[in-house]
Amino acid sequence: MRGLGAVSYRATPDALAAQAPLRRYAGPWSLWALGVSVVISGEFSGWNTGLITGGFGGLLIATVVVTVMYLALSFSLAEMSAAMPHAGASYSFARTGLGPIAGCVAGLAQIVSYVMGAAVVVVTLGDYLQSLVSAHSSLSLPAPVWWAALYVLFIGLNMHGAATTFRVAIALSFVALAALVGFWVVALPAFDLSLALNVPASPGGTAYLPHGLAGIAWAIPFAIWFYLAIESVPLAAEEAKQPAHGVPRGLAWGIATLIVAAFFTLVLNSGVPPGAAEIGASSEPLLAGIVGVRGEHARPAVLAVIGVAGQAASFHAMIYAYGRSVFALARSGYLPTTLARTQPGRATPHHALIAGGLVGFVMALAGKLLPEQIGLGAVLISMSAFAALISYILQMLAFARLRRHNPDLPRPYVSPLGATGAVTALVIAVAALAFMLMDPALRAGMIGCAVILAAGLAYFLLFARHQLIRSPEEAFALAQSGHERDALGPAAEAAPGGRPGG
Repeated sequence: MRGLGAVSYRATPDALAAQAPLRRYAGPWSLWALGVSVVISGEFSGWNTGLITGGFGGLLIATVVVTVMYLALSFSLAEMSAAMPHAGASYSFARTGLGPIAGCVAGLAQIVSYVMGAAVVVVTLGDYLQSLVSAHSSLSLPAPVWWAALYVLFIGLNMHGAATTFRVAIALSFVALAALVGFWVVALPAFDLSLALNVPASPGGTAYLPHGLAGIAWAIPFAIWFYLAIESVPLAAEEAKQPAHGVPRGLAWGIATLIVAAFFTLVLNSGVPPGAAEIGASSEPLLAGIVGVRGEHARPAVLAVIGVAGQAASFHAMIYAYGRSVFALARSGYLPTTLARTQPGRATPHHALIAGGLVGFVMALAGKLLPEQIGLGAVLISMSAFAALISYILQMLAFARLRRHNPDLPRPYVSPLGATGAVTALVIAVAALAFMLMDPALRAGMIGCAVILAAGLAYFLLFARHQLIRSPEEAFALAQSGHERDALGPAAEAAPGGRPGG
């Protein structure tokens, strides 16, 4: 009887095998820029709600915990990406370590995280641009027009080629980081610890922990925004000049930059007028902080530099990330193979880039129909974070299993934290997922994410698993699994020609 996780492969090579591969362009600095730019909008907003749920002390402790998770995660991903330098990243790691079902779920979760993350950013970026235009003219465009224009612009940049994509990422990263540094310089002289501690305390709470130790737990999902999507760097492995060395360096430099940015931003933004209570409730915490220090006359210039720079950097990089994620799953047959087509002469997955943009745009439009008390931002943000945590859990399980069952796998880079680091990241990710599940405000988005993942898994189980393609990810997984049965279902089934099929 065919097992639920058994797969089979097409007997003849797919037409995709003859198309041009992705082009190798990126060095460590390009990979650093990808990691920084895809995350940087999280330094500008999103994290600050943790000030309300946990207070300054609770969010600070939560950020330390989340920093430990992302450090351990980054080291583990660096090891796996050097050993498996494929465009699939999360899908590739989980497929090799845990089998096709886990690979499918991890890959789909990766796609959901980036597509929904891009939708979150485009809504905010559109609002910023409309505010800037309104300040200087009478022009007023509907929000969906701004969203469509932004998707067209940044998908076009990504379709132009790897060189353009990474050059734009580097430029936007430096502009966004310069905006952050500028904010720190303005905020430092005005910092007042009493302002950071002005969140009203619940009975039994303190100024540092206004909601007690429980507030630390409730702040963890928001602290994740300081680092969410750094895991996209391994997606560039097939476009890196020396993936075994470049990807680990890019990850290391990226997470180091983001750690500095996270703590400077958290501390300084919380302790400037009007104080943590209002900063935590603001949709634009850095802007609120600068206006509190310099006055309303600073708003237009700050909005132009701080608001647009950070959001544009992340939007550009997230489009790259979902494009490569969709491309990799489609190239292996988990998604319709037309999504794996690359653009002649430019070697960019244009079908995947356009398809992801259409889905993100539709999700943003659908969000406008939600009741106001649910909120578009909360739904898309929770979908993105929930999906990311699922992919982290599966990747860390895969890391631990590969360390145990595939000790001879060539590892050009070895995580200094080893399996202990992966288990640490796994435990924190599971805890963060549990805290999200207990928060009613995030529940609608998590349900939506679960529905999408279930639909994608159903497509795989009912159709795609019977005609997979021997992509680089699948070929590598087959070579490593041999006849071993994986933890989430049979790892292999005889495919045409008698070779292992899963």
